[in-house]
Order: sequence, then structure tokens, then C-alpha cells
Amino acid sequence: MHISKKSCNFVAFFIKIMKEKRHFFQSVTGFVTTNILIAIIAAIVILVCVTMWLRSYTLHGKEVTIPSVIGMSQEEADIVLRGNALHLVIVDSTFSDKAPLGTVVEQTPPALSHAKPDRPVYVVMNARTRRMIPLPELHDVSYRQADATLRSIGLKVGNVLYEPSLYPDNVLDIRDGEKSLEVGTRLPEGSSVTLVIGRRQGNKMVTVPALLGMSLNQARTTLLQVGLTIGRYTYDVEPTPETLEHYIIYQQSPTEGVTLQEGSTVNIMLSTDLERAITTDTPQNEENFF
Repeated sequence: MHISKKSCNFVAFFIKIMKEKRHFFQSVTGFVTTNILIAIIAAIVILVCVTMWLRSYTLHGKEVTIPSVIGMSQEEADIVLRGNALHLVIVDSTFSDKAPLGTVVEQTPPALSHAKPDRPVYVVMNARTRRMIPLPELHDVSYRQADATLRSIGLKVGNVLYEPSLYPDNVLDIRDGEKSLEVGTRLPEGSSVTLVIGRRQGNKMVTVPALLGMSLNQARTTLLQVGLTIGRYTYDVEPTPETLEHYIIYQQSPTEGVTLQEGSTVNIMLSTDLERAITTDTPQNEENFF
């Protein structure tokens, strides 16, 4: 078969084109493959580096046992925790009469648990000093109410005494031992007081003592000693917290020497005028006294 020169030239040109295309495809495939391999290697390197960094940052596999710092001062607890690669963080302060002042009463995490080094241990400290709490007015309120009021402000009832009264279950007096306490007296937080509570009257007859010149608290103590209680009391001039302790009794009803049933009350009037307390005559008509 005769093949023309022109046909031979076309075949040669086609073969040449295919060879050139083959080199093109080979070069593109090689470029893409190379870049993919570089990307994979880079990703593996980055993953390894991140993993190693995370292990270092989180201290993977490293733990310390947390010691107990309950009962220690802030300074002692700080030294102990630092010695165990931990550090102290105070999160709150409270008051407890069951623990020494200025010591740790709670810790988180608890002792003997485990944590990574350099982690915080959160603690609650007992107060270094006791707050001084003013005694509220509790006279003539019920025992239950007085007990709840004292607990709410950080005081408590230590002892309860009972005396005859027209008003059973009401508070007649607040004492620290044998001493009657004035309203507003400041007591250390956690202190206990004695409440004198009324009980039903007895059949015993008692004599009213002299109260003129006494303070309200002195009169209350004196009357309780004989089985009587303070009834109504008024001031000639309305007192202020600053002047209250200066008031003394200048009138009383019933008067000294009158016989009353045990548990009865005596009404009084008070003034800061000492001369008035000395010179005031006892009213003739005691029914109109108050």
C-alpha cells in the first residue's frame, strides 16, 4: 500500500504532540503529588508538635497528692502547699468557735486527692478576731423569738432561768453570768448569754423593794431577786443611744413596802435629772401614776 508523504508527516506530527502531552501530564501529576506529600508531612509534624506541647502544658502523667491544711494558719498552709508544688487561694472567711482563730476550716480539693502540679487549693479561713455584736432588745419577747434572734446575729443561749411572771414564756432579763446586760452591750461573736424567762405566778406574797435612783437594769435585777418583774417603764425625755445608760428611776408604782403576789410587775419612770430623782414625791394616787 502506498502511503503519501503528506500522511507520513501527519502521523509524525501526531506522535510528537502525544509525546509532548505525556510530558505535560507527567509534570502536572508530579507537581501535585509532591505538594500533597509536603502537606501530609507538614501536617504530621504540626500534629506531633502540638501533641508534645499539650503534654508539656497539661503535665500529662504527672500528679501530686494534696496534703491536709485544715487547722493551719494561712502562712503555714502556704508553705506546706508550695512544698507540694501547689499554691494557696483564699476564697472566703467565716467564724467558728470550734476551730482556732485565723486557721483553715475548709479546703478544696480535699486532702489525699490528686491534682496536677502548680494547681490552686481553695480554702476558707476562720476569722482572726471575733466580731463584737451589740445585744438587741429582747425583753418581753417570747423565748423562741429571742433564741432565734440571738442565733441570727451570731450569739446563742447558754442557760435558761425561770422566774414567776404575769407573762409566762417571755424574756424578763438577759445576763452574762450573774450580771444583767444592757441593750446594746457588745459581745464577742459566738458568746452565750443567760435568759431569764417568765413562768406562771406562784401563791407567795413578796414585798416591793425601793427602786428610786437605780438604773433600769439594776431595778430589773433587784425585782427578779424577790420574784417581781418590771412592768411598764417610761422616760421623762425620750432617750438616745448615747444617753440611755444615764437614766435612773425617779418614780415607781407600787411603792416600796407594798406586798404583791409573786410574779407581779412594778411600773417605773426614769430621768437623767439626778435632783429630780432625789426630790420627787411618791404620787398619792398610784392608779393614775401611769
